[in-house]
Amino acid sequence: MDYNQEQKQDRKTLLWAALAVLLLLNLVLVYFIYHEKQENLAKDEIITAKTEEVLSIKTKLDSISTELDIKIAEIQKLGGSVDSLVALKAQLEKDKKELRNANTYSAANYNQKIKNYELVLSEKDGEIARLRQELGIATSKNEELSQKVTGLESEKQLLADSVTTYSVQNRELAEKVTLASALRAESVNVNAVSSKGKEREGGKYRAKRIDKLRVNFKLGENAVAKQNEKDIYLRILDPDGAVLSDMATGSGSFVYNGKELIYSSKQTVSFTNTGQSVDIFYGRGGIPMKDGKYSIELYAEGFKIGEGDFTVK
Repeated sequence: MDYNQEQKQDRKTLLWAALAVLLLLNLVLVYFIYHEKQENLAKDEIITAKTEEVLSIKTKLDSISTELDIKIAEIQKLGGSVDSLVALKAQLEKDKKELRNANTYSAANYNQKIKNYELVLSEKDGEIARLRQELGIATSKNEELSQKVTGLESEKQLLADSVTTYSVQNRELAEKVTLASALRAESVNVNAVSSKGKEREGGKYRAKRIDKLRVNFKLGENAVAKQNEKDIYLRILDPDGAVLSDMATGSGSFVYNGKELIYSSKQTVSFTNTGQSVDIFYGRGGIPMKDGKYSIELYAEGFKIGEGDFTVK
């Protein structure tokens, strides 16, 4: 009888020990689950904070881009130079694209860029104020001259009318000279260059054999055009009308008829008025080219000077 009671007592002890072990294991499991949950929450908070930070920087860059457009338009209207602002706008668009790259993103770096952009915008406010003042002075002088002309006798009025007519004729002549001085790109050809340097002609190429494009043309002789350095801009438009460009490899923007256009590549040429041959290269940078007909546009000194096309099949 005593022996049986002792066995029962041992079983109870083992049972309580097993329950204690299970309880301890459950507590450990709960701890690990809770700890992992807290780590995940912390990670989510970090990701959320970084996302909000990137969105804030993007918003600031978009705002600066809008201000740049406004200042470019205003300075152009006032007769000032916008070359530096156009280049700055191209760099800004590049920074906006690189903002998506988590490997190179740095909040401190972008905050410094934003400060630099804002500093330039502030400086341009001063330039705009100066241009407005100069324009105001010029307008005031014109008004005084107009009042004096109005008070002249009929003979002097007749002379003023003759002067006006002469000025109009001079302006029309200047416009004609400017048009006559425009360059002409003749015999525009597009050749495909493979990664091994092999060049193909004909205007129809397979996409996989195109590593670079060589656009060749001749500058027509023009005795009116100045013999100096000319910036020639190349635009390559895909079958959907989009411009092929890569800011990292030399693409950018220029102003044509008051509008900012993106160019694929640019070449500076010393014009000699000898019917010289010009080459402009564009490397596609590993980006696949879709099938279809591509258009070529060439610009220089505010004029469209030539065009061509080629086909990718």
